Amino acid sequence: MDLSGRKIKILEAIITDYIKTGDPVGSRTISKKYPLGISSATIRNEMSDLEELGLICQPHTSAGRIPSDKGYRLYVDRLMRKSSLPPEESLFLRELITANISHIDYLMEQTAKTLARMTNYATVVTEAKADNDRLKHISLVPVDNHSLVMVRVSENRKVDNTILRADIILDFDVLNQITAAVNSYINTYGTSPVRDAISDILEEFEPYKLLVSEVFKAVFKGRAKSSEIYTSGVNNILNYPEFSDISKAKKLFSLLEQKEMLSELLNDNSEDKTGVQIIIGGENNLQQLKDLSIIKTNYTLGRGNIGFIGIIGPTRMNYSQAVSVLSEMVDNLNEVIKALTGGQ
Repeated sequence: MDLSGRKIKILEAIITDYIKTGDPVGSRTISKKYPLGISSATIRNEMSDLEELGLICQPHTSAGRIPSDKGYRLYVDRLMRKSSLPPEESLFLRELITANISHIDYLMEQTAKTLARMTNYATVVTEAKADNDRLKHISLVPVDNHSLVMVRVSENRKVDNTILRADIILDFDVLNQITAAVNSYINTYGTSPVRDAISDILEEFEPYKLLVSEVFKAVFKGRAKSSEIYTSGVNNILNYPEFSDISKAKKLFSLLEQKEMLSELLNDNSEDKTGVQIIIGGENNLQQLKDLSIIKTNYTLGRGNIGFIGIIGPTRMNYSQAVSVLSEMVDNLNEVIKALTGGQ
């Protein structure tokens, strides 16, 4: 879209003022607050053109205009100036990450809270999870005569445990044989259920059939385990007049309670998993988000482990500041993790 320099300046003035105040912007406001060197009448004519182009709209019968989603898109793509965080804020983020890097769950929770506090928007952080973090092997460790711990080890050396009960007295040698058989299955089929292969193993260990069945259930259940999701700052959104409407507030709270939907939201449209993505209002597929914008990016935790961080705010959010905070957080997070893992 080709726009004259004057239209660009007027659009930028409207967006800047509306982000700050939340009030529709009129020609007199622009002429008084922004030294464009043109009359209010000329500004009105240019605003009419911007409205015809779909970049601004008139919310009601007042003379003021507000940016449309299309106008915000042009702004973030072409006009937005990248800002830098003050050195003390950058240092604070780095110290937060460095101090808690060995406690990932706590770090992700604090990341969500810190971003919400610094941006005054809502935030969502998903736990880093490898796209290809396949199960490597299992171990069966007896606890007593009728119970055991199944230890799952992934290719990225993540470990989790599941306690299983047996209906007959456990034999250590048989457990080793079951472990070998299941690991052979995993090596051949991964965590995909293959009926005939499973049936053969169940038949081989007929007296332990129920236990072997529970082992396979635990193998397949781990396959579907979802990443932890941390949210913070939803009340921040309610401080904006646009969301004083109870129905809008309920939709927002409902959305942030749906963890799986949030995870899909952050992963959606992420073919290019580098850099910051900005999704504005109606560009979202979810009806609940038509009045909101999302700024999101990813971070990596070790080889192949990918997590996402998102900031959710009104469409008139301060995009430049939010992008700066998010970029600084993720850059520091990736840098500290890379240093601790020797660049892996």
